[in-house]
Amino acid sequence: MVEAGRRDAGRALAALAGALALTLAGTAATHAGPRTAPDRAAPPAVPDGAAPRAAKPAATRVAPAYWTGTWEGAASGTAAPLPGASIRNVVHTSAGGTAVRVRVSNRLGTLPLVLGAATVARQEPNAPTSPRALPGTMRTLTFGGRKKHTVPAGEDAVSDAVTLDVPAAANLLVTLHTPGEPGPATYHRDALQTNFLAPDGDRVAEADGTSYTATTGSWYYVTGVDVRRPAAEGNPGSVVALGDSLTDGSGSTPSTDRRWPDRLAERLRARPAGHRPGVLNAGVAGNRLLLEGRGPSALARLDADVLSRTGVRTLIVMEGVNDIKSAPNQTDPAALAAAYREIVRRAHARGIRVVGATLTPFGGHGSHTAARERVRRSVNRLIRTGGLFDAVADFDAVVRDPSRPERMRPAYDPGDHLHFNDAGMRALADSVDLAALIP
Repeated sequence: MVEAGRRDAGRALAALAGALALTLAGTAATHAGPRTAPDRAAPPAVPDGAAPRAAKPAATRVAPAYWTGTWEGAASGTAAPLPGASIRNVVHTSAGGTAVRVRVSNRLGTLPLVLGAATVARQEPNAPTSPRALPGTMRTLTFGGRKKHTVPAGEDAVSDAVTLDVPAAANLLVTLHTPGEPGPATYHRDALQTNFLAPDGDRVAEADGTSYTATTGSWYYVTGVDVRRPAAEGNPGSVVALGDSLTDGSGSTPSTDRRWPDRLAERLRARPAGHRPGVLNAGVAGNRLLLEGRGPSALARLDADVLSRTGVRTLIVMEGVNDIKSAPNQTDPAALAAAYREIVRRAHARGIRVVGATLTPFGGHGSHTAARERVRRSVNRLIRTGGLFDAVADFDAVVRDPSRPERMRPAYDPGDHLHFNDAGMRALADSVDLAALIP
């Protein structure tokens, strides 16, 4: 009976995969996204490590473990390359696991990216601005079993899995050596995290960090980390926050992980094991919903930054302020609503639930005008009452000043009247209905 059930499940998964392939083929014709190398395809959406078909007493079978996204840093553009350097990226996990794999991106590059070597390790605890690794945690990353790997221009690569005890809310060091001239480097500009550079040579396995004499505030090439979670925890998957600088964390304290998605992950970790999804931050400062601004538009990067990520169950969309306030200004609320509908359509085709966040006030910022305020309020009415989303996170209602609703509360304002300080970030995250994320 158990084996028959497995075969039926296998046939159902195969049929679902075929249907998804047809859906994606139709989507790609309209929304051409970045290519993923065939041998490094996007991480599987089915359980990893399922028991083989060979006969085995049912009572001794081990339930499969599951892969979940634990961190994301969406590509925001390109920077000058760092030929010959070793780059130590510091990333913060949202969910823990027993193994790890890393996504490296050359999505926005124009030349092949040669990786001479790569490692992952846990950062020395309680030292977020240190390049030192926790002793005994350094692991060599391979790609298809090879330490050296070339990522073609326009593509991503996902490393082989390595065994590593990865706690939730911990910092990992993902270090890459780029020995040649890789051309423009795909990066995430505003990491709000101190990262490290060893200017010369392969220093990826150096645990004490002595050679890392320079720092950068950007993440280079690394755009995702997955963890393998024990079967006993169930498969809660991951939540992706798609947004602009408000999601990227601008205004919060650097190297402290106080962006609102970080706080949301903290809240979710207090839930029972089967309801603790990973939280992926796909915010890009300066990003727009409809047009290319800082990085590709939200519509253009949806496949790469949301739909191809591991185990995504829910998407939170907080995009549109830059469309309204930045030239060329979007003055038609219906255009933003149509874009939201398209995001929801494509997410629903993957079985992903979508929560829409209202646009927060920016009165007092230099870009604010009465006309743009009218557009913002009209868009928010559509988000709240237009039936665009599966659920709504009313961020505007949480942070606006009751006496001046075009402005945020002074307690949440870092001084620019647009972004949020640590208290404002916490208020946003604390207002999210967790039942709407994991029904």
